[in-house]
Amino acid sequence: MNVVALALATVVAAPPAGALQPPRTPRRPVTETHHAVEVVDPFRWLEDSQSPEVKSWTDAQGAAARAYLDGLPGAKEIGEQVKAIVLARSPFWFGMVERGGTFFAMKSDPARQQPVLVSMGSAGDPSRERILLDPSALDASGKTAIDWYVPSPDGKKIAISLSRGGTESGDVHVFEVASMKPLGESIRRVHGGTAGGSVAWNRDGSGFWYTRYPREGERPAADLPFFQQVWFHRLGKPEATDRKELGDELPRIAEVTLRAKRDGKWVLAEVKNGDGGEVELWLRPTGEGTWKRLSRFSDQAVEGEFGEGPDLFVISRKGAPRGQVLRVPLPPRGANPIGEAGVLVPQGSDAIEGVVAARDRLYVSEMAGGPSRLRMVSLTGKAMGDVPILPVSTVGQVVTLGKRGILFQNVSWVDPVAWYAFDPATGKVARTKLATASPVDLSGAEAVRGWATSKDGTRVPVDVIRMKGTKLDGDRPTILYGYGGYGYNQTPTFSPLRALWLLNGGVYATAILRGGGEFGDAWHVGGNLTRKQNVFDDFAAAAEWLVKDGYTRPQRLAVLGGSNGGLLVNALVTQRPEMVRAAASLVGISDMVRVEGTPNGAFNVTEFGSIQDPEQFRALLAYSPYHHVVDGTRYPAVLLTAGEGDPRVDSWHAKKMAARLQEATTSGLPVVLRISGWGHGIGSSRDETIAQQSDLWAFFFAELGVPFRPIPVAAPR
Repeated sequence: MNVVALALATVVAAPPAGALQPPRTPRRPVTETHHAVEVVDPFRWLEDSQSPEVKSWTDAQGAAARAYLDGLPGAKEIGEQVKAIVLARSPFWFGMVERGGTFFAMKSDPARQQPVLVSMGSAGDPSRERILLDPSALDASGKTAIDWYVPSPDGKKIAISLSRGGTESGDVHVFEVASMKPLGESIRRVHGGTAGGSVAWNRDGSGFWYTRYPREGERPAADLPFFQQVWFHRLGKPEATDRKELGDELPRIAEVTLRAKRDGKWVLAEVKNGDGGEVELWLRPTGEGTWKRLSRFSDQAVEGEFGEGPDLFVISRKGAPRGQVLRVPLPPRGANPIGEAGVLVPQGSDAIEGVVAARDRLYVSEMAGGPSRLRMVSLTGKAMGDVPILPVSTVGQVVTLGKRGILFQNVSWVDPVAWYAFDPATGKVARTKLATASPVDLSGAEAVRGWATSKDGTRVPVDVIRMKGTKLDGDRPTILYGYGGYGYNQTPTFSPLRALWLLNGGVYATAILRGGGEFGDAWHVGGNLTRKQNVFDDFAAAAEWLVKDGYTRPQRLAVLGGSNGGLLVNALVTQRPEMVRAAASLVGISDMVRVEGTPNGAFNVTEFGSIQDPEQFRALLAYSPYHHVVDGTRYPAVLLTAGEGDPRVDSWHAKKMAARLQEATTSGLPVVLRISGWGHGIGSSRDETIAQQSDLWAFFFAELGVPFRPIPVAAPR
């Protein structure tokens, strides 16, 4: 062990149970000037994850965190209950696709480390289920995950992206479905982090289009995570003979999703300009022909869905921030197909999130401030009523069943997720066998909505889950969750792990913040770029409302968020440290000046802004949490997590934030840095998820002073 490593290890040797003794972090300030403003970074050296010194420091922080978390009151019992709940939950099916009369789906089974790919003979019936691919059979460590899969039009072949260790860097492999024998087709780096990846088969299943990143030597090393392209691969041919079809026309931070028409005649490319919500559409016939740009970013055509007939249905937000559906004939006509397309479904009071085309109607998913609505519209635009769904709930994936209607996922705050079948002939909905059952009893829980008022007067919804009869005595231990970014919606979800908190007297709240898309694009735009501070103001207002409305007080309030939500938590901690007793920032961003210099950070520029722009730089620096930690401040207890394999948020964000808070705080409360070898959370194994959740709940119980009482858990299913 070198001298530095020995010194760091010595700091955390044999800590008292429950105490946190992190290593001291030396300051090595780096000063940069942006637009005549000097910016000091005292812990820049922590960004070098390959440095032996940084590795030793990280190990010492990890040892300190482990000693603290393991020593918390009830930590062992909480961990045992988390494990029991996870292992007792019933399987969950998602990502369903029907091709050639076979239904394919991903299945999350608590008996396995990773979700598996399965096939079923009929919709909604797992009795004839067959496991096609179990990643654990390929990798007993549980670190290999299926990113996604795409069956050929006849359902006889299937392309599967596999990645390892939460890196989301996926290679595509092709299998014959009947035998699941590999066909010897493997293409590297089709899927990658934020930009994702996809495949679209041609009509006869003899080849497919795929997303591809530049190979070594094709571009400078710094550009290899960017410039996503579209190539075509013919089965049985070497990858070297594949042809590039799209790439030079696309932006550096392109994120491409490919989608083929069910009859195999057309393929669509949805191209995002980073993560800010800008999309352009490209289209080509699967036979002879080339790619044609169907829309530009300025057209605000954000999604396309092929119909059963010769139509493409496009969700447009141009002049309609809550969305409208256009009907584009195939092949497209005129020089400006989107501009000349007719409006089939005009903008309404709710935000249009998605559309699925059946033979005689469209199923339009809408967002009503968080909860969903699923309504039907004829192919001529006539309203046909709503599909009955659970009260105050979320509609997930919708799958057409031809004349037999649809299957759709539905979940609420208090009802576990299930697949339901809707029959348009009768107008009735039936719960299928693809339903989950909760291993804990939350029948006594209820969800209510309140409204906070933000700094600028904007009304902000706050959804509260509590046990019926909860006394509003101002002393309920309360967790407030938030996200507020990228136009992503915070919708009703069911989590059996929440029962640990609710059945021990806690309250769980979710703030519906600007930056999301719950009220349409205007709600998103109200919290992006130079308006990002609105999101933090909304979150603070939600916390104040929970106190004002009698739920809790600052000493009994915690905040929680992950990724962009981790940035949210970090901002609240630095802007309003007196407001909460504890904060958990999971894989969160902290340094808004440095973030865009990372591969993933560049994709965020269209959402957050760039330091290259003077106005955007000033906005970014004004809220950048790392730069607003103030010495001598009484900060709350903070749990920061990160993954060394994270392709979305570099682990140094949490490291630098932890170092700065640890040296600055005078509250005596812990600043805990939990680092894993995994990624952003996508692709984490079952056991890693159990470990992460155990630490999170132990932290909240301890810091909010809630004695843990075990709750009844059903036997594994």
